[in-house]
Amino acid sequence: MTPTEIAGTLAELFSAEATVAIAPGSWQVETPAFRLLVLLSDDGSWLRVLLPIVPAQQARPFLEQFLEANFDETLQVRYASHQGVIWGVFQHNCSSLSVEDLRDAIAQLISLQEVGLDDVFNRLIESRVRQIILAAKMQGQSLEFTMQNLERFYAEGLMGDENQTSQAREETLAAWRRQLERLWPEIEP
Repeated sequence: MTPTEIAGTLAELFSAEATVAIAPGSWQVETPAFRLLVLLSDDGSWLRVLLPIVPAQQARPFLEQFLEANFDETLQVRYASHQGVIWGVFQHNCSSLSVEDLRDAIAQLISLQEVGLDDVFNRLIESRVRQIILAAKMQGQSLEFTMQNLERFYAEGLMGDENQTSQAREETLAAWRRQLERLWPEIEP
Protein backbone atom coordinates (compact mmCIF):
# COMPACT_ATOMS: atom_id res chain seq x y z
CA MET A 1 0.00 0.00 0.00
CA THR A 2 1.09 3.50 -0.71
CA PRO A 3 0.63 6.43 1.67
CA THR A 4 -2.16 7.71 -0.60
CA GLU A 5 -3.99 4.37 -0.38
CA ILE A 6 -3.56 4.31 3.41
CA ALA A 7 -4.94 7.86 3.75
CA GLY A 8 -7.84 7.01 1.42
CA THR A 9 -8.70 3.86 3.36
CA LEU A 10 -8.68 5.77 6.66
CA ALA A 11 -10.90 8.49 5.17
CA GLU A 12 -13.33 5.83 3.89
CA LEU A 13 -13.46 4.10 7.25
CA PHE A 14 -13.68 7.17 9.48
CA SER A 15 -14.24 10.27 7.28
CA ALA A 16 -11.79 12.82 6.01
CA GLU A 17 -12.57 15.12 8.95
CA ALA A 18 -11.65 12.46 11.52
CA THR A 19 -8.41 11.54 9.70
CA VAL A 20 -5.56 14.01 10.11
CA ALA A 21 -2.07 13.75 8.63
CA ILE A 22 0.13 14.64 11.62
CA ALA A 23 3.42 14.28 9.68
CA PRO A 24 4.49 12.74 6.39
CA GLY A 25 3.59 9.05 6.66
CA SER A 26 1.68 9.51 9.94
CA TRP A 27 -2.05 9.86 10.53
CA GLN A 28 -4.27 10.23 13.52
CA VAL A 29 -7.93 9.25 13.55
CA GLU A 30 -9.89 10.99 16.28
CA THR A 31 -13.37 9.71 17.15
CA PRO A 32 -15.47 10.17 20.30
CA ALA A 33 -14.54 6.60 21.33
CA PHE A 34 -10.83 6.43 20.51
CA ARG A 35 -7.69 7.89 18.96
CA LEU A 36 -6.04 5.64 16.36
CA LEU A 37 -2.46 6.25 15.19
CA VAL A 38 -1.17 5.05 11.82
CA LEU A 39 2.58 5.33 11.26
CA LEU A 40 4.91 4.41 8.43
CA SER A 41 8.51 3.45 9.17
CA ASP A 42 11.17 5.99 8.20
CA ASP A 43 11.83 4.18 4.93
CA GLY A 44 8.09 3.71 4.26
CA SER A 45 8.33 -0.06 4.06
CA TRP A 46 6.39 -0.94 7.25
CA LEU A 47 3.06 0.22 8.57
CA ARG A 48 2.17 0.28 12.25
CA VAL A 49 -1.37 0.94 13.52
CA LEU A 50 -1.73 1.70 17.24
CA LEU A 51 -4.75 2.05 19.48
CA PRO A 52 -4.48 2.69 23.25
CA ILE A 53 -6.38 0.09 25.26
CA VAL A 54 -5.81 0.83 28.95
CA PRO A 55 -3.23 2.43 31.24
CA ALA A 56 -0.48 -0.08 32.05
CA GLN A 57 -1.03 0.43 35.79
CA GLN A 58 -4.59 -0.92 35.46
CA ALA A 59 -3.38 -3.80 33.29
CA ARG A 60 -0.49 -4.91 35.51
CA PRO A 61 -2.45 -7.73 37.26
CA PHE A 62 -3.40 -9.13 33.84
CA LEU A 63 -0.08 -9.14 31.97
CA GLU A 64 0.01 -12.94 31.78
CA GLN A 65 -3.49 -12.96 30.31
CA PHE A 66 -2.52 -10.32 27.72
CA LEU A 67 0.40 -12.49 26.62
CA GLU A 68 -1.83 -15.57 26.47
CA ALA A 69 -4.30 -13.62 24.33
CA ASN A 70 -1.45 -12.65 21.99
CA PHE A 71 -0.64 -16.33 21.60
CA ASP A 72 -4.18 -17.70 21.31
CA GLU A 73 -6.69 -15.09 20.26
CA THR A 74 -5.59 -11.78 18.81
CA LEU A 75 -4.92 -13.00 15.26
CA GLN A 76 -2.98 -10.37 13.31
CA VAL A 77 -3.01 -7.73 16.04
CA ARG A 78 -1.15 -7.82 19.36
CA TYR A 79 -1.17 -6.27 22.78
CA ALA A 80 1.97 -4.27 23.55
CA SER A 81 3.20 -2.00 26.33
CA HIS A 82 4.83 1.38 25.74
CA GLN A 83 4.99 4.65 27.69
CA GLY A 84 2.70 3.45 30.48
CA VAL A 85 -0.05 2.27 28.13
CA ILE A 86 -1.23 -1.11 26.88
CA TRP A 87 -1.75 -0.73 23.14
CA GLY A 88 -3.38 -2.76 20.43
CA VAL A 89 -0.81 -2.94 17.62
CA PHE A 90 -0.83 -4.09 14.01
CA GLN A 91 2.39 -4.15 11.96
CA HIS A 92 2.70 -5.17 8.34
CA ASN A 93 5.04 -4.81 5.39
CA CYS A 94 3.52 -2.20 3.07
CA SER A 95 4.49 -4.04 -0.11
CA SER A 96 2.20 -6.99 0.71
CA LEU A 97 -0.50 -5.12 2.64
CA SER A 98 -3.94 -5.03 1.05
CA VAL A 99 -6.77 -2.62 1.76
CA GLU A 100 -8.81 -5.51 3.13
CA ASP A 101 -5.98 -6.54 5.49
CA LEU A 102 -5.78 -2.99 6.82
CA ARG A 103 -9.55 -2.76 7.27
CA ASP A 104 -9.62 -6.11 9.11
CA ALA A 105 -6.73 -5.13 11.36
CA ILE A 106 -8.35 -1.82 12.29
CA ALA A 107 -11.63 -3.63 13.07
CA GLN A 108 -9.72 -6.07 15.30
CA LEU A 109 -7.95 -3.22 17.09
CA ILE A 110 -11.23 -1.42 17.72
CA SER A 111 -12.65 -4.68 19.08
CA LEU A 112 -9.70 -4.99 21.53
CA GLN A 113 -10.23 -1.41 22.63
CA GLU A 114 -13.99 -1.90 23.14
CA VAL A 115 -13.43 -5.04 25.22
CA GLY A 116 -10.75 -3.32 27.32
CA LEU A 117 -9.94 -5.46 30.35
CA ASP A 118 -13.07 -7.63 30.21
CA ASP A 119 -11.57 -10.57 28.31
CA VAL A 120 -8.32 -10.68 30.25
CA PHE A 121 -10.19 -10.30 33.54
CA ASN A 122 -12.46 -13.21 32.61
CA ARG A 123 -9.41 -15.25 31.64
CA LEU A 124 -7.83 -14.53 35.04
CA ILE A 125 -11.01 -15.45 36.88
CA GLU A 126 -11.31 -18.70 34.95
CA SER A 127 -7.72 -19.63 35.81
CA ARG A 128 -8.47 -18.98 39.51
CA VAL A 129 -11.64 -21.08 39.38
CA ARG A 130 -9.63 -23.87 37.76
CA GLN A 131 -7.12 -23.67 40.63
CA ILE A 132 -9.94 -23.91 43.17
CA ILE A 133 -11.38 -26.95 41.38
CA LEU A 134 -7.98 -28.63 41.20
CA ALA A 135 -7.36 -28.04 44.92
CA ALA A 136 -10.84 -29.34 45.80
CA LYS A 137 -10.42 -32.45 43.68
CA MET A 138 -6.96 -33.12 45.12
CA GLN A 139 -8.59 -33.07 48.57
CA GLY A 140 -11.27 -35.49 47.36
CA GLN A 141 -14.05 -32.93 47.54
CA SER A 142 -17.16 -33.10 45.41
CA LEU A 143 -18.63 -30.21 43.46
CA GLU A 144 -21.42 -29.90 46.03
CA PHE A 145 -19.01 -29.85 48.98
CA THR A 146 -16.89 -27.20 47.25
CA MET A 147 -20.00 -25.11 46.62
CA GLN A 148 -21.06 -25.48 50.27
CA ASN A 149 -17.63 -24.21 51.35
CA LEU A 150 -17.99 -21.17 49.11
CA GLU A 151 -21.46 -20.47 50.49
CA ARG A 152 -20.06 -20.71 54.03
CA PHE A 153 -17.17 -18.36 53.16
CA TYR A 154 -19.64 -15.77 51.87
CA ALA A 155 -21.95 -16.22 54.86
CA GLU A 156 -19.03 -15.75 57.28
CA GLY A 157 -17.72 -12.72 55.40
CA LEU A 158 -14.45 -14.39 54.36
CA MET A 159 -15.33 -13.76 50.72
CA GLY A 160 -17.36 -11.04 49.07
CA ASP A 161 -18.06 -7.46 50.02
CA GLU A 162 -19.21 -6.94 53.60
CA ASN A 163 -21.83 -4.44 52.34
CA GLN A 164 -23.15 -6.91 49.76
CA THR A 165 -26.92 -7.42 49.82
CA SER A 166 -28.33 -10.91 50.15
CA GLN A 167 -29.58 -10.71 46.55
CA ALA A 168 -26.13 -9.73 45.30
CA ARG A 169 -24.58 -12.57 47.32
CA GLU A 170 -27.05 -15.05 45.79
CA GLU A 171 -26.22 -13.78 42.29
CA THR A 172 -22.51 -14.15 43.02
CA LEU A 173 -22.97 -17.68 44.32
CA ALA A 174 -25.07 -18.56 41.26
CA ALA A 175 -22.20 -17.32 39.06
CA TRP A 176 -19.78 -19.46 41.08
CA ARG A 177 -22.03 -22.49 40.60
CA ARG A 178 -22.24 -21.93 36.83
CA GLN A 179 -18.46 -21.66 36.55
CA LEU A 180 -17.82 -24.66 38.79
CA GLU A 181 -20.34 -26.82 36.92
CA ARG A 182 -18.93 -25.74 33.56
CA LEU A 183 -15.27 -26.34 34.44
CA TRP A 184 -15.49 -29.21 36.95
CA PRO A 185 -15.50 -32.03 34.35
CA GLU A 186 -12.47 -30.55 32.55
CA ILE A 187 -10.09 -30.58 35.53
CA GLU A 188 -8.12 -33.73 36.38
CA PRO A 189 -6.11 -33.83 39.62
